[in-house]
Amino acid sequence: MPEGDTVLQTAERLHHALAGRVLTRSDLRVPRFATADLTGRTVLDVSARGKHLLTRIEGGLTLHSHLRMDGAWRIYAPGERWRGGPGHQIRAVLGNAAHTAVGYRLPVLELLRTRDEGNAVGHLGPDLLGPDWDPDTALRNLLADPARPLGEALLDQRNLAGIGNIYKAELCFLARATPWLPIGDLPARTATLLVSTARQLLEANRDRPVRTTTAAARPRTATGRAPRPARPSENLWVYGRTHRPCLRCGTPIREAEQDNRPAYWCPRCQTGPTP
Repeated sequence: MPEGDTVLQTAERLHHALAGRVLTRSDLRVPRFATADLTGRTVLDVSARGKHLLTRIEGGLTLHSHLRMDGAWRIYAPGERWRGGPGHQIRAVLGNAAHTAVGYRLPVLELLRTRDEGNAVGHLGPDLLGPDWDPDTALRNLLADPARPLGEALLDQRNLAGIGNIYKAELCFLARATPWLPIGDLPARTATLLVSTARQLLEANRDRPVRTTTAAARPRTATGRAPRPARPSENLWVYGRTHRPCLRCGTPIREAEQDNRPAYWCPRCQTGPTP
């Protein structure tokens, strides 16, 4: 499932391509909204709310979409070949004179009244990259169920919105706790730092083409020069690095399933229960 920074980047690309322009093409390929015609309306803006995308359209309408595991929006110039997947995977087409946005494999696509957006996103906790970010509320939400495993609590978008499986793994590593540690067992200071670190990581990566969580930890050289760029295998502490040496201690990274998703951890750097 995409992380909040990826969804924000998608929203910004869609906003650049669509906002302020009149739709000359509209095709929603889901049965419930197949007859909806948005042509002639102006797209007002495209925003991200956690992992949700909200395309607001003239006339008080919002097209709500969610990428989940496989969804994607692609933007094409006039005459450019669509390469996002076979035609039967297309769920939405929004076009104007300059660009065409095509939504592939979108598991959630619905047309709402803008005033009813809360029905789609009102359950979300504070958005790590949004104007509603509130670290105190996020912390209270996380600690509301002290027995819940840390990894599960971080992924629950009702607690705080924007963390996916990558940031879950990286945040658990930085907290030096396994994803199965009951979140109530974290020291109070560590829990507070966990929330602020989540915000810092997503902010640092919101404009990066390649996500990294390790850059800030690489020291400058003895001459004061900036550290060398990370190799691709060093961009993340533990995610996707099964059997590779931990970048901190050299111990091979472990992998196991948690809540139907892969979880990664260093058995030396992280303490707590494991499968």
